[in-house]
Amino acid sequence: MELVLIFNKFIVLVYIIINVAQEGTSDITTLVITMLLLLCANMAIYVVQMFKGKLNGLRQTFILLSIIIVLVAYAKVDPIFLLMLPILIYELAVYYTTNNWTIAITALAPGMILIDAAHLSIYGLSALLSLFLLIAMHIAAARYEKLEEQSDQLRKDIQRITKKLHENTEFIRQSEYTYKLEERNRISQEIHDQIGHSMTSALIQMEASKRLMDLDKEKSIELLQNAIHISKEGIENIRLTLKNKKPPTEQMGIHRMKLAIDEFTVKHAIQTHFTHQGNLDIITPIQWKIIHENITEALTNTMKYAEATSISIEIQVLNKFVKAKVKDNGKGTPRIKKGLGIVGMEERAAALSGTVISDGSDGFSVTTLLPIPT
Repeated sequence: MELVLIFNKFIVLVYIIINVAQEGTSDITTLVITMLLLLCANMAIYVVQMFKGKLNGLRQTFILLSIIIVLVAYAKVDPIFLLMLPILIYELAVYYTTNNWTIAITALAPGMILIDAAHLSIYGLSALLSLFLLIAMHIAAARYEKLEEQSDQLRKDIQRITKKLHENTEFIRQSEYTYKLEERNRISQEIHDQIGHSMTSALIQMEASKRLMDLDKEKSIELLQNAIHISKEGIENIRLTLKNKKPPTEQMGIHRMKLAIDEFTVKHAIQTHFTHQGNLDIITPIQWKIIHENITEALTNTMKYAEATSISIEIQVLNKFVKAKVKDNGKGTPRIKKGLGIVGMEERAAALSGTVISDGSDGFSVTTLLPIPT
């Protein structure tokens, strides 16, 4: 902002020097001393301003001193020096009022009274130019302050969301740990109550069969057969227990995908829509791995380059292949330059005889096609 004022003063001073030099009515020594005093006083205005409000009183003093130098130069050197008066009055008046009309009248009135008719028009133009620059500076300063406030608010919001995300992540971690402990205890109790009792019963009958082997062979065989039957039931119970605890592969894939998308949405605060169609049971674990990695890479590229506000993610199981598509509403690109991200997606898909299709005509979309094993 200060650069605008300095530039304005510089132009006025150059005009004054040229005008005085052309007229040749002033003593060169007096002119040089006056210009040096005026320059020093104005430089001091901006030097003390670097202390950000601590020396506002001293700054006003130097502005007032500059006005006095201008008035003395007007009286003793040349009336043209009065052209410097409006901008100096503007600088001083802003400390006492924010009304632009009041400031304009305050700056124009002294000059209109003192200036001669020959320089009246140029004085008026100089005062109006200075006023317009002052108004523009006020508008720019107000916008800058507003942007600073918005930036501070956004920074606070990001900190709050980040803190909440960390709290949620910690809560999820603790919940997972607690769930694992509870599930482990439940499985242990189930094994103890069902399988443990069966194995104990089978062991007792085998011990009895061993003792009766020489005394009562038929009874020994019967007890041994019961032990075998109980052991088979125990083994079957173990198999069923482990089968019930292991989620299907397709559930692990879709749940992992949903969790990754939810985490992405929370971190980046962008609208994300996820849909899936078809029989997910036929997607193999290796296909889920490639789908997950390609969708993650596509989301990362969207945040880096697309400037999008919405992303749609779709997984479809069709007759011959699995389709995973990520599309955003960003700026897109008419010519797609394949970087490491897209090349990596193509290589992963090609490992399963699949392909990746990129389109930047309407936003940007990346589609992964993987053939269904026959």
